Amino acid sequence: MAITPIVIALNASGIKTARKLATAIGAEVHGREGRVLEADAWFGNALDHIRDLFAAGVPIIGVCASGILIRAVAPLLNDKSVEPPVVSISDDGAVVVPLLGGHRGANRLARDIAQILGSTAAVTTAGDVSLGVSLDEPPVGWALVNHQDAKAAMSELLAGGGASVLGDERADWLSGLPEGDTLRITCSTLVQDDLGPMHLQFSPKRVTVGVGCARNCSSVELTNLVRSVLNEAGVCDAAVHSVNTIALKADEPAIIDLAKALNSPLRLFSSAELEMETPRLATPSEVVFAEVGCHGVSEAAALAQIGNVGELWFKKRKSANATVALCRHQNPLIVLRGAARGRLSVVGIGPGQASWRTPEVSRLIADAEELVGYGLYIDLLGPLAAGKTRSDFPLGGEEARCRYALEQAGKGKNVALVCSGDAGIYAMGALVFELLDRSPEHSGVSDAAHRIEVICSPGVSALQAAAARGGAPLGHDFCTISLSDLLTPRQDILRRLLAAAEGDFVIALYNPVSKTRRTLMVEARDILLKYRPSDTPVMLASSLGRPDEYIRYRRLKDLQVDEVDMLTVVLIGSSNSRLTQLGEGPRMFTPRGYARKIDGDLFAGGSGKQA
Repeated sequence: MAITPIVIALNASGIKTARKLATAIGAEVHGREGRVLEADAWFGNALDHIRDLFAAGVPIIGVCASGILIRAVAPLLNDKSVEPPVVSISDDGAVVVPLLGGHRGANRLARDIAQILGSTAAVTTAGDVSLGVSLDEPPVGWALVNHQDAKAAMSELLAGGGASVLGDERADWLSGLPEGDTLRITCSTLVQDDLGPMHLQFSPKRVTVGVGCARNCSSVELTNLVRSVLNEAGVCDAAVHSVNTIALKADEPAIIDLAKALNSPLRLFSSAELEMETPRLATPSEVVFAEVGCHGVSEAAALAQIGNVGELWFKKRKSANATVALCRHQNPLIVLRGAARGRLSVVGIGPGQASWRTPEVSRLIADAEELVGYGLYIDLLGPLAAGKTRSDFPLGGEEARCRYALEQAGKGKNVALVCSGDAGIYAMGALVFELLDRSPEHSGVSDAAHRIEVICSPGVSALQAAAARGGAPLGHDFCTISLSDLLTPRQDILRRLLAAAEGDFVIALYNPVSKTRRTLMVEARDILLKYRPSDTPVMLASSLGRPDEYIRYRRLKDLQVDEVDMLTVVLIGSSNSRLTQLGEGPRMFTPRGYARKIDGDLFAGGSGKQA
């Protein structure tokens, strides 16, 4: 499991068990507010919190009744191949039950927990119970080559068939299988040509690939070079432990594509780290040293990953723009040396309500080592932020916030830049790319920061949240305008307001007022009153998704500055927008023209086309 599990404690009676287990596996304890006094983080609603963790792909260990965990995650159950482990433990620690993710580590985790607590793991997966092993979950350091055939093979064994284990690699973990000729299992790094439901191959990950290439080398050239060497070695892709190179090539598309093609992690080493491997190189180069500060890249990177016990297997091979070398180890490799490529996830958490946060955003936050953002936004993550390094920045510190996040990612860290709403709408997304668009000499960020991976994940914007609460005010054309003149000249704002008014757009006003900026809101109202009726509906939505959420409606002529603050989104209807009265109160909508269809005159004189 790439992510450390979270231990959930719902009652004081289970906290002793939860703490003992968390200490043993290096996990955080999340406790129910008001019931658990000792925890690393607290949550209010157990079902919401468990569901949030599950959606984020976080393994969950619940010291609680199994039914609570089941009810929490039930709405999210879809694909067992991707669901994280979910394990239930009785308050006294006597029983450990893997509920979900049995083939993604839950069974193994349950057995480990039982050993720590001196209890019993109630594993019910048929293969584990009957055969003592699950064929689609090999031990760390091994890979199943033809994963798609595992289910059929396991069914045959459970039906009474036997297996013959062959190959040149020792696999003691398969020794308990019943003997027979129903299923053939080959344990080898070598390519097998006749795999299928009755022939599985397990390969130990014993081979490290080291690569180098010229800037902007084509992916085809590098991949073909590596494939040719792997084919010469007779090695299957599953035997590859990692793709390794110099840190200067972290953003090289050809190398990134190669790692994806081989389904192997990309690991990076500094010039100094690679230079330490010089005595072991078969083809050291003074030319390479003069260029990048080490006497070799492909050989040195493969050797740096393999360690002192491993050996250089295939010395450097070259194409016009690329190099590759292979190393091999006598045993399966279970440790990753070097650094990962730095990652910055620019995430929007929505207005703040956990149920409005997307699963992808939750997963990226769960994966991150460090959280960067305005302190309030990080606080809104609740227990999901527990145990992580956090770097809080004040309002007004946007540039410093983005620079810091980029530079931290440039050090090889996995960083999440936390924004409210959607990160690309009046948030930090644009500033991140503006800084990346600048060179270090022109007030940009460092070269290392330019080589990181940047992921942008959408969030529910204040605009969307307000519209949903209001009904359907964005049913036709709309626009958004920020009234903040800190960075945008006032005349530009007024020009955009005039254009939107003339175009009869529904308008969402962001940053409508501040303590020192009060007049632009009045000017916006007055401009709009020249182009649309005075009774045009206006929606004021404050603190959306939070306990103090406040929605109210006004007519355009009655819009007052004192009713608005920086936590308010102002939605101003077009000339066609209306309010309709429901039992729960008014709802705002903007017709798109369906009345013509409803009333039967859609094609009375038009083009006959309908979008």
